[in-house]
Amino acid sequence: METPFVFGKIASGKSFTNRREDSRRLINNFESGTNTILISPRRWGKSSLVHHSVGECNATHGKIRFIMLDLFKARTEEQFYEMLARETLIAFSSRIDDIVKASRTLLGRFLPKVTFSPSPDMEFELSMDWEEIKRAPDEILQLPEKLAAQKKCKVVVCIDEFQNIANFEEPLAFQKKLRASWQLHKNTSYCLYGSKKNMMIHVFNSPSMPFYKFGDILFLEKLDAEDWHAYIRGQFRKTKKKITVGAIKLIIGLAVNHPYYVQQLAQLSWLRTTEKCDTTIVQEAFAGLTQQLSMLFHAQMDNLSNTQINFLNAVTDKAEHLSAKETINKYRLGTSANIQRIKQALLLKEIIDVTPAGVELLDPVFEHWLKDYYFA
Repeated sequence: METPFVFGKIASGKSFTNRREDSRRLINNFESGTNTILISPRRWGKSSLVHHSVGECNATHGKIRFIMLDLFKARTEEQFYEMLARETLIAFSSRIDDIVKASRTLLGRFLPKVTFSPSPDMEFELSMDWEEIKRAPDEILQLPEKLAAQKKCKVVVCIDEFQNIANFEEPLAFQKKLRASWQLHKNTSYCLYGSKKNMMIHVFNSPSMPFYKFGDILFLEKLDAEDWHAYIRGQFRKTKKKITVGAIKLIIGLAVNHPYYVQQLAQLSWLRTTEKCDTTIVQEAFAGLTQQLSMLFHAQMDNLSNTQINFLNAVTDKAEHLSAKETINKYRLGTSANIQRIKQALLLKEIIDVTPAGVELLDPVFEHWLKDYYFA
């Protein structure tokens, strides 16, 4: 039987959980041509939200074309331009012949080479002369806008892992190039999102950066416990299994409403359930999950300095004033000036987040492992 919970991949259809307001806002931006920047910590469901909203928009709005890019493997400007050109051709072409013709007509000066894979899907690779692209990169950046004008439609370019442009040879110059081109587009808007929250905030919320005030910034929040409660109960019910209210609350509580871990812990509990899931089954599933990840957590700790480890100890102990003299002495954190350096290092490593409420660990299972195993 197929498991009813989804994690580690795009959640779609009935596996997509709530986020009605976020989806409505995103769709409104798509329809109005408003640029959107979607920011949240890793594994909070940004990609699923975008794909769900694109699907909803496609079902109700026939004159919007979506170009989907994932920069996870993009390490150079050249790869970015080739990816943008390829996905744009796919969005506007329904047949192989159309793609070949469009590549020659629109990208002729870049000497495009189109290679098709022998699969039933319309998959192909596009390579172009990099020296020519460097002479006129704006022609590639203008491609979605040019086709939108020709086809009399709107275009939304959705770019996942956008922060990976920081790996390019001259990231700041590249951002200036993108902003200078994209801000002039009338028929094309952009939805930019990525898995490194603090880097995305720096790119889009720093006055010194080219993408400052580029569009509507949407900070994704955790789902409410009530939404998770209805979803978990429904997923168990549709597979003819039962789950107690206490078990549902425990799943949500142990995962601290973290979308990825709620789905994973619910699945592990579901797999252990024959007829009815109770809190004992959930506790066993959570213990198994913690042990399963223990080796990864140990490796993560091996990459930290002693003061960084001591700082995490203070955080898991819920120390109220991390810069206080008593806290610094108790946890051997060095000096008060060192606290900011530790925070910055752990932020860059995506281990902690700093909110108005204070410092918190991003991974709830890691926090449990630290408290109950590592520092115990």
